[in-house]
Amino acid sequence: MCVSLGTVYCADAQDKNDFNPIQTGVNSLNIAPDARGSSMGDLGAATDPDANSQFWNPSKYAFAYSNAALSISYTPWLRSLVDDIFLANVAGYWKIGTGDNQAASASLRYFSLGEVTTGSEAVGSAQTLNPYEMSFDIGYSRKLSEKYSMGVVLRYIYSDLGFSDSYAGDNSTGASAFSADISGYYTTYPVIGRNECQWSWGWNISNIGTKVSYNHGEDPAFLPTNLRLGTNFTFPLADYHNLSLGLDLNRLLVPARPRENDYDTSTPDGQREYLDALENWENMSPISGIFKSFSDAPGGFSEELKEIMWSFGAEYSYNQQFFARAGYFYESAMKGNRQYFGFGAGFALNILRIDASYMLATAQTSPLNQTLRFTLTFDMDGLKEIFGRKR
Repeated sequence: MCVSLGTVYCADAQDKNDFNPIQTGVNSLNIAPDARGSSMGDLGAATDPDANSQFWNPSKYAFAYSNAALSISYTPWLRSLVDDIFLANVAGYWKIGTGDNQAASASLRYFSLGEVTTGSEAVGSAQTLNPYEMSFDIGYSRKLSEKYSMGVVLRYIYSDLGFSDSYAGDNSTGASAFSADISGYYTTYPVIGRNECQWSWGWNISNIGTKVSYNHGEDPAFLPTNLRLGTNFTFPLADYHNLSLGLDLNRLLVPARPRENDYDTSTPDGQREYLDALENWENMSPISGIFKSFSDAPGGFSEELKEIMWSFGAEYSYNQQFFARAGYFYESAMKGNRQYFGFGAGFALNILRIDASYMLATAQTSPLNQTLRFTLTFDMDGLKEIFGRKR
């Protein structure tokens, strides 16, 4: 089993020849930040908008019920291995203009890799590091009709995983990158029997941007550009009781790194072909990589299907005050083998909503097992109403 910063890769020994995960930089960008989405198996492309829609589908903000909201989330990451890695996220939005048809949004995430010691204390070269990754983004969403909206996000990314070695003259610096998201959201209210239901669809292409360059630009890496498609159906069970069912499909739009075992490296021609393919992959532009990602699988269409991750989840709500959630996330063993159940609950007041989630991996050896997330959401309309009463 292999563990990377934001994604867990693992495979059985007999499958090593087929194991080919997509390799990217700043993997933490694809970690779900909030308890609501993660409790439904990392799902949120078409669910009802909330303060954390910036990650799932920012175009949903245009349909938000409240005029403004702010969310704070905290996730201890890989807690079965270490106790000082965590993800902290702040996100929010506010409606702007007149007509209740547009919104501005922003989020800030900080992923700490804890404390790392390099070198050797015996020879006096030990160095304590605190590597981290962070990003800040702003977004804008607008209704294009009564049922459809679109949104865009601009993001700055900084990854500081290096250290300075004064003895070797190596002064490593952090790596920066810029990216953008584009998304869409469609919602309608069909009547089934005597009940008015809600059926929504959503899509989001996130982290379209520059490469992130480590080691003074000698080791460029693709950002985790991701395509998310989802649908969500909500129907009333009884007065004040609603049930939502959702499905999300995800696919990284990043070309797979060439594998040496796909070439006959026992011959000079095979070695040259592999090195040429590796050089082309390293020099490929991010936009070219998006299109290349649909045709780079050596196994053809069946291999392409293995790159699709899917999430299925449900949310029960009572009077929009109590919430119970569950879901499942699946990724092919050949692409990372992340497979886990999510469970969670939430409680809402006029001002504050508290959500918590728990991850239960299907593989007992998975370091993602027993991951907890906590989210606090503040409704600015509720705060305004309370302060207005006091006056």
